Amino acid sequence: MLHQSRRSFLKTSAGAAGLSLIGEAGFLDTLSAQIHEPSPDRLMPFPLASVRLASGVFQQQEEINARYLDSLRVDRLLHSFRVTAGISSSATPYQGWEAPTCELRGHFNGGHYLSAVALASAGSGNTVLKDRGDEIVAGLGACQKKIGTGYLSAYPTDLFEHLAEGKQVWAPFYTYHKIMAGLLDMYVLTGNTDALAITEGMARWAGDFFWPIGLEQRQRMLRTEYGGMNEVLVNLAALTKKDRYLDTARLFEQPVFLDPLAERRDELQGLHANTHVPKIIGAARMYEVTGDRRYRQIAEYFLEEVLTARNYVIGNTSVDEFWRTAPGQLQDTLAWKNAECCVAYNLMKLERLVFGWTGEARWMDAYERALFNCRLGTQNAQGLKQYFFPLAAGYWRAYHTPEESFWCCTGTGVEEFAKFADTIYFHRGSDVYVNQFLASTLDWKEEGLTIEQVTQFPFEQGTTLKVKSSRPTARTIHVRMPSWTTAEAEVKINGRSLEAVADPGSYFALRRVWHDGDTISVHLPMQLWTEPLAGDDSIRAALYGPLALAADLGAGPSPGEGNRLIRDTFPKEIPAADPMLKVAAKSDATQCIHVESTPELRFSVDGETQKFNLMPLYQIGDQRYAVYWQLRGQTGNKA
Repeated sequence: MLHQSRRSFLKTSAGAAGLSLIGEAGFLDTLSAQIHEPSPDRLMPFPLASVRLASGVFQQQEEINARYLDSLRVDRLLHSFRVTAGISSSATPYQGWEAPTCELRGHFNGGHYLSAVALASAGSGNTVLKDRGDEIVAGLGACQKKIGTGYLSAYPTDLFEHLAEGKQVWAPFYTYHKIMAGLLDMYVLTGNTDALAITEGMARWAGDFFWPIGLEQRQRMLRTEYGGMNEVLVNLAALTKKDRYLDTARLFEQPVFLDPLAERRDELQGLHANTHVPKIIGAARMYEVTGDRRYRQIAEYFLEEVLTARNYVIGNTSVDEFWRTAPGQLQDTLAWKNAECCVAYNLMKLERLVFGWTGEARWMDAYERALFNCRLGTQNAQGLKQYFFPLAAGYWRAYHTPEESFWCCTGTGVEEFAKFADTIYFHRGSDVYVNQFLASTLDWKEEGLTIEQVTQFPFEQGTTLKVKSSRPTARTIHVRMPSWTTAEAEVKINGRSLEAVADPGSYFALRRVWHDGDTISVHLPMQLWTEPLAGDDSIRAALYGPLALAADLGAGPSPGEGNRLIRDTFPKEIPAADPMLKVAAKSDATQCIHVESTPELRFSVDGETQKFNLMPLYQIGDQRYAVYWQLRGQTGNKA
């Protein structure tokens, strides 16, 4: 419970705001919500433990990420938590956003790291990282017990006092959410019951802190980034069947943000992107847990609007972390600080949820676009992650440092690279949905069914599914026919071509009695195409199938020079490059592009003064690159 000085402050400020705690009771009564059972019509992802990646680029990247996670030491990760709790620690603290003076300390060390090792344990059976997670949970539990109020963080409650008083503070609830989410992942994915108990203590403290605060004051406090507090509380409510957590989650809702979306109005201009996407994920989960369709309408409209009017070719959004422009007006926004990587991580979570409600292929098309173009490639060989994704020509990738950064995108990055297998397959009843073309094996023990996906996609234009079944069983296997493929797409069962397949941009339903040894061969031809930058159709990016292509502009800065251009805590401004490459104008923009080798995914493009090599964007390493170009002699259709 709140200490006396805190209660006194709340009473005083509530009165000053024209609200009383008693007078707000009517509002609080409206928050009560009930937990519903999941809809039987909803498509569900398979548990990570049921899917294993096979040899290929995604498995390689997963292993690189695991090595980075393994390089971090438990005593150093726990240092600031122990100091805050009054427990002695002689460990050397990590720096950057985990430095002992940083107001976000704990967001990675006790939050993202726990989620990542839990995901790695479930997704690849990594017992070393599971043990590391268990050690941290035990350490956090000792800190929470020492504090004695249920509170747990790497900084004292003073930061929450500052938030309530309107003083300058970074984002205390943002970090609090990350810690709760990491603990909850340890419970759900690894079965650590202590982690659940700690999470519930944190949730009770958050409720005790927020419930006495008046409505107007609370809404002012929610202008400060608070991550996914609503989402993690809804998740906790669904797991424990305790309505009190659902009611606390509702305290983190902002009508000023949600109401326009419910009315299908885009008022996103000027908002910080990654502050607000998690709020929509929370609304989506609220729909799933309560059945209130208004939350679903909010989530679906928001996602559709961002993906159609505010998205770059890589499947991500934002410039300098914000939505700076009106919808559909991305001209003049290509820069160093495009597409904060955290935003892609959260948009993909939302796409995954909305797909579960609708079964529409477009959401998995969007997921694939981000997966290949804005997640794959944002980790280097040492497991270090990007923050921004530069889209002006002439820039290069920049990564965090091993022990002196710990950006938000470091955290979402270590999670993303531990969970590549979580969206490949979904199910509804006995039906299976094949969403992504990644070499992997699904083991559905309850149904006696195994599906091995054998593919070298995207070097191979398609995939093969090998069915292993303990008994002949009638079921439907749905295979995504992506929007980027052609009318020549083909499906074979046991070597025999089917007379017709579904149109691109839908799912092909294969209904039959499946026997052990049956195979499904799917041929998905790729083609070159271009996509305009929203707001100026003379500015184009090239794609081959789902792959955004980048022009190789030559060597980037040396690693030392590249690191010099990045602060320990935040990428610096870098002198502007030419915002785009210029190419010869043709009647069809793809005429500027030449296929050099389809099996090797090598291409070239005719620049204004020279020819450039083109390659899938995820293959860009340390070189400078260009994703968009201006068609010479065209000014475009600027809305």
